[in-house]
Amino acid sequence: MKPDDCIIVGAGPAGLTAAIYLARYHLDIRLFDCGTSRASWIPKSRNHAGFPDGINGEELLDRMREQAAKYGAMREPKRVTKLAKPDDCFTVTCDGEEYRSRTVLLATGVVNNRPKGIDEQLHDEAMSRGLIRYCPVCDGYEVTDKKVAVIGTGDHGTAEAQFIRTFTDDITLVSPEGDHDLSDACSKALDGAGIKRVAGPCGEYAIEGDRFGFETAEGRMMFDSVYPALGSLVRSGLAKGCGADLGDGDCIVVDDHYETSVAGLFAAGDVVVGLDQISAAMGQAGIASTTIRNRLAEKAPLMR
Repeated sequence: MKPDDCIIVGAGPAGLTAAIYLARYHLDIRLFDCGTSRASWIPKSRNHAGFPDGINGEELLDRMREQAAKYGAMREPKRVTKLAKPDDCFTVTCDGEEYRSRTVLLATGVVNNRPKGIDEQLHDEAMSRGLIRYCPVCDGYEVTDKKVAVIGTGDHGTAEAQFIRTFTDDITLVSPEGDHDLSDACSKALDGAGIKRVAGPCGEYAIEGDRFGFETAEGRMMFDSVYPALGSLVRSGLAKGCGADLGDGDCIVVDDHYETSVAGLFAAGDVVVGLDQISAAMGQAGIASTTIRNRLAEKAPLMR
């Protein structure tokens, strides 16, 4: 069987942008989607250009799926479990089946770590109401002058709290487990910004009216919004298994054209080092897709 020109793994903003580009280049592609794009969590994105009143994450994905399908890029609901390059082509394994492709683009994204012990239904409702948020770059504006908690500690928690401090002066950094683990530099930075600190553990989460509440070492506290700063799981296992280099935090290392250390293997979106933003992911996918098209044309002329 003739191999595909490109297999795209992941159907969030990066994967769908790649599908649109590659389909419009008249390439033979497959788009595998396990249905867990982080973009689908977004209640309303208000910093995505072209949507002045904001757009729901699932609605945005629906529009992108429709656009990709218009040009022949059909999304297949399958989870890829293995990626290898035994020869000049890649072998992609999913649901017990193997597919061959000349190139592969990974757009597998990341998964945010949630507060320990939080009920899934409660979490999702709190997300939909803006009571739990994960991206101050995306929605820090929406917590302007609000009472905000950052659940975290150490360098990461400190950095998140400092970032949100540019939107509001009522911030509390709450340790998720017990006493804070802060360096002198972190403590000095927090003190200088007027950011309060409370020890954990956090628990007994609940929506109470228009606020989100939980227990701390200092008793129950209520906030307008809560940002978990607990890190994330980068979905770079397929790249690692194929021999690609990983960098800080297990993000996939790519060059200026978003090609990995494995020739013909590309990556775009949150799974690579950079700003975790829809606009950035789409731009990366556009660059990667055009590079894929040009690389394939170098090996064999692309003609209709």
